[in-house]
Amino acid sequence: MSDDFRVTVNPRERVKLIESRLDEVDRLAMPCRLCGRQCRADRGQGEGYCRSPELARGSIRWAAAVPHHGEEPMLVGSGGSGTIFFSGCSLLCGYCQNWQISHERDGQDTDPEVLAEVMLRLQRQGAENLNLVTPTHWMPGILRALRRSFEKGLNLPLVYNTNGYDSVELIQLLDGIVDIWLPDFKHWDPESSRYCARAANYPEVARQAIRIMWRQSGPLVVEKGRAVRGMIIRHLVLPEYLSGSYDFLLWLADEGMQSCCLSLMSQYAPHYRAVGDPKLGRPITEKEYYDVVDFAEKLGFEHVLVQEMSSSSHYVPDFRKEKPFDDRARVDQNIKP
Repeated sequence: MSDDFRVTVNPRERVKLIESRLDEVDRLAMPCRLCGRQCRADRGQGEGYCRSPELARGSIRWAAAVPHHGEEPMLVGSGGSGTIFFSGCSLLCGYCQNWQISHERDGQDTDPEVLAEVMLRLQRQGAENLNLVTPTHWMPGILRALRRSFEKGLNLPLVYNTNGYDSVELIQLLDGIVDIWLPDFKHWDPESSRYCARAANYPEVARQAIRIMWRQSGPLVVEKGRAVRGMIIRHLVLPEYLSGSYDFLLWLADEGMQSCCLSLMSQYAPHYRAVGDPKLGRPITEKEYYDVVDFAEKLGFEHVLVQEMSSSSHYVPDFRKEKPFDDRARVDQNIKP
């Protein structure tokens, strides 16, 4: 990040906010109500649905921390998005391209102090923001790491990069701490969500989360080509429209969110348990994808990011390599200024 574009984040205010809410976030984890599963496991003693027992030992498990050039262009800028990929997941979609870390839980365990140093290292490397990927089930530990990193000079916009399966209570407690909300919306129909992720309540949970994120942040604010606050909503188009794309876009329009930044993704390809599946076992077609793009245009969405159809092979990471993405740049375009 260039010196003339250093976002002013007040570290003292962030530390105060975190300290004022940390006990409440801890209580959400014991019994656990951090995500839409509401499994109510005592994460101070055990692991929960996300199979993440490290929290009970005061640790956080993560797989990679890199200046990532494959995110949305306004997150990447010139220095890349300072992305930390956390292990485990509360949703566990059967087609997940990050299955090595979500399902298999590849990664390393560190305490919050070490994770804070990782965050500061990304800032020193010139990252444009701090991008937390799948952070929901680790938030008690992550907030402790953030508190320490802000105390030591972290001054980057904070991106909350989530599958959308976050509890209302958690999103409310993160108000003022998160700068940029980056939720997925994966499935409109409960049966499709049950089929793909064993989570029939996902659609309602994600809609509630997105509503609250939108109220907190409003449209994305971009300064000198870099996002500084607001929301980007990601939506992955699935074969046979299993993601319910048309209904989802209609809902966003009904909610008055046509000014949101909408990232429509064409990168689906069958991974992990989706290989050979009768519904999910093929890539999407060009027609399936561009029909959704055209529908978004007709509904009047103002900022739509579109991927090339080659994205299905372009964005697949290998977290067993030192550089999971090989520093590849993103291949999408904004169809409306």
